Amino acid sequence: MDEKYFAKKIEAKWQKKWAESGAFEVEISDEKPKFFQLEMLPYPSGNLHMGHVRNYAVGDAVAWYKRLKGFNVLHPIGWDSFGQPAEDAAVKRGVNPRDWTEDNIRAMRGQLERLGLSYDWQRQMYAHRKEYYKFDQWFFIKMFEMGLAYKKMTQVNWCENDKATLSNEQASGGICWRCGEPVTKKDLEQWFFRTTAYADQLIDDMEKIESGWPSHVIKRQRDWIGRSTGAYVDFSVKESGEVIRVFTTRIDTIYGANAVVVAAEHPVIEQNADRLSSEVITKVNEIKAEKLKPTDHEEEIEKDGIDTGLKAVNPFNGEELPVWVGNYVMMDYGTGAVMSVPAHDERDFEFATKFGMPIKRVVTSPGQEAIADEIVAAFTDYGLMVNSGEWSGKTSEEGKAEMADYAKANGFGEPATTFRLRDWGVSRQRYWGAPIPMIYCPDCGTVPVKYDELPVELPDNIAITGTGESPLAKVPEFYETTCPSCDGPARRETDTMDTFVDSSWYFFRYTDNDNEVLPFDPDTAAYWTPVDQYIGGDDHAVMHLIYTRFWNKVMRDIGLVKFDEPIKRLLTQGMVVGETFYDDATGKKIYHAPDTVAVERDEKGKITSVKAADGKELKFAIERMSKSKGNGVDPDEMVDVYGADAARLFVLFAAPVDNELVWHEAGIEGAVRFLQRVWRFVYKWKDVIGLGTNTDEVTSFSASAKKLRQKTHQTIRRIDQSLDTLQFNTPVAALMELANDLYDLKAEPETASPDEVVAVREALTSLILMMTPFTPHVAEEMFAVVIGNDNGILANDARFPVYDEASAKADEIEIAVQVNGKLRSRVFASPDADNSEIERMAKDDVKVREHTDGKEVVKVIVVPGRLVNIVVKG
Repeated sequence: MDEKYFAKKIEAKWQKKWAESGAFEVEISDEKPKFFQLEMLPYPSGNLHMGHVRNYAVGDAVAWYKRLKGFNVLHPIGWDSFGQPAEDAAVKRGVNPRDWTEDNIRAMRGQLERLGLSYDWQRQMYAHRKEYYKFDQWFFIKMFEMGLAYKKMTQVNWCENDKATLSNEQASGGICWRCGEPVTKKDLEQWFFRTTAYADQLIDDMEKIESGWPSHVIKRQRDWIGRSTGAYVDFSVKESGEVIRVFTTRIDTIYGANAVVVAAEHPVIEQNADRLSSEVITKVNEIKAEKLKPTDHEEEIEKDGIDTGLKAVNPFNGEELPVWVGNYVMMDYGTGAVMSVPAHDERDFEFATKFGMPIKRVVTSPGQEAIADEIVAAFTDYGLMVNSGEWSGKTSEEGKAEMADYAKANGFGEPATTFRLRDWGVSRQRYWGAPIPMIYCPDCGTVPVKYDELPVELPDNIAITGTGESPLAKVPEFYETTCPSCDGPARRETDTMDTFVDSSWYFFRYTDNDNEVLPFDPDTAAYWTPVDQYIGGDDHAVMHLIYTRFWNKVMRDIGLVKFDEPIKRLLTQGMVVGETFYDDATGKKIYHAPDTVAVERDEKGKITSVKAADGKELKFAIERMSKSKGNGVDPDEMVDVYGADAARLFVLFAAPVDNELVWHEAGIEGAVRFLQRVWRFVYKWKDVIGLGTNTDEVTSFSASAKKLRQKTHQTIRRIDQSLDTLQFNTPVAALMELANDLYDLKAEPETASPDEVVAVREALTSLILMMTPFTPHVAEEMFAVVIGNDNGILANDARFPVYDEASAKADEIEIAVQVNGKLRSRVFASPDADNSEIERMAKDDVKVREHTDGKEVVKVIVVPGRLVNIVVKG
């Protein structure tokens, strides 16, 4: 062991040893419980950023912790390597997408290895290689056979910038999820997966995962799937007899309907076009055009619309209601038509108020039936029905059930459930994706490729222009084929699959990544899956995580898995953000690094002021890290300067894992100092802490040794509990406190008593093993000193230290005593002392009596184990 801590030397040594020994390679074993630790796989853009480092450092900490707890840990990594950036590189740089992708993977794997991440590299998967996408195609054909994959002409979300179609999730808010440009609509024939077939299960099965998933992710998924239970009701158009079917969750309010409001694209508009005025037609076209502009589905739009002049008949009371077109009604949600009940719906109230439409109360609170004052706001709760014909006097709940049944019995409606979720559009007019394995035959129609002819391979060296048509449509050698059914001439599908297909099932492939017959062996996957812990960004709460839950249910129905949900626990880590500085006068950005500006911070590291080299005050902002903003940090540079362990320690310590992490180099420098401090202590004691002494051979401990043992076991419990609940910053603080207590011992190795040596060895061994999930390289090197060999922590079958309650228990605890809220003294009591004993000791304390004698004690507040506050007056 060197006297000084040389991060580069230590990290290179252990990375080599881990690779040569296959330290993190695992197989099925009956001797240990399994644990599948997974982080969201990266897109091989060419460079890691600090967000990656945080994500993978968290996952690696969990993997190490579980290994030390005795689990057989599967911790794999792979590459989400299909996608548009490779095509962009082909267009802009003239490179082959495959070569660009493979080069980037090599570079990024090197970065991951330099971080010392404990991956089982033998299990890598590559989405762009035929060995993997063969089974994207296998799944596609299975879904086609199950009626879950179909093609239709539809108005799709279209990104003009990327020249690509997008799913609803990828076009959320009217913005392309990848490039951030506005999304428009375009008519195209597209392939879809029938995600709606599993909509009920996607909602109902959340109860199986909600204890292990963040509540905000569960809520976003529920909102996106959007299950609504209610009824369909048919309104007939007076002028033409056509039926407008509406869906409502509040059929009990139908007697208060003042209009039927339809989407601008609703068929009733076109069917009655000759009955509409030019003013109406113009307004309808304006609303259609407005809908093509980018919007945020979660942002309220200003209500607009127009009365078409048509009338629709309410089937419950025969009342003729005006038919309006409203900009807030969507043709692809529900039936494209709603009944407007302003007295009991806030949106309808806003619309009716704006256009001066009548408002009629038909539900009231119990006891308010006779009130007829002006309606100033919508009453949206359930209550008693009034002005509702034969249902007046019934509760809303009774009315909903009875009226839905009545509509069904009389042929103008039925009970129903609808969803906001739409089927997943998976066609992409791109080259760099998995080819869709379908063939179009003029005689046989649409036919899937035969399983034994998979994969349908992507051709190499084709022209990629970035235009809307798939590049494969310009390659006759690809699309000209024969029909699998009749052997006649046929045309191959030239669209490729959405890359979210690749990431919907990839982690199952890790369990059996050499299988050439099936995506994976069901028995092998049954050992490793479901995933025990998944870690990734919050931005995947809807798209990826809904798709992968859908995919799991399809695999269950195929017979590949036997469970309903693929992921037991989910952690969404916060973003890493950087500090960007601006010239106050010009607004020009100044480089983020503190060596170019003078930065003052408070005790928590937050910026209080920034000055340029000339003393000028600068503005500063906390922004998401990116090269374009000038606040990006190169992980390679951080590893080169400070070491991988220090970089990992900082990102785990700087903030709770689900919060934003503000990067500043002063923090990583503090991490280095901590590692150097522990290293120096181990070096100092290295000759006396090796094997040979254990706690069983020492029968009594001095007060100082006992105090160190107490701190050691308190720290073990604290860190064990924290890591088990995925808290990482507080354990690092606890490690630092234990290191401080080691230095506080004041013993010297040459003169230390046997009990002090035992206490130091126990504390150091525990400290080192507890540091392993955070800083594995230096922990390995220091553990070698303690254990006496260089084989490594895992090879020595080391375990996370075990908490001993007796050792952690203090002989006495210190309790602060306040008088009227001001600290006056401290008393020492047994941990088992009850409140009355602690109160007596506090009242009898000499320093306390100086402030209480001759005064009336109003009350005594005892906070067990911490505090006594005596309230007096007089």
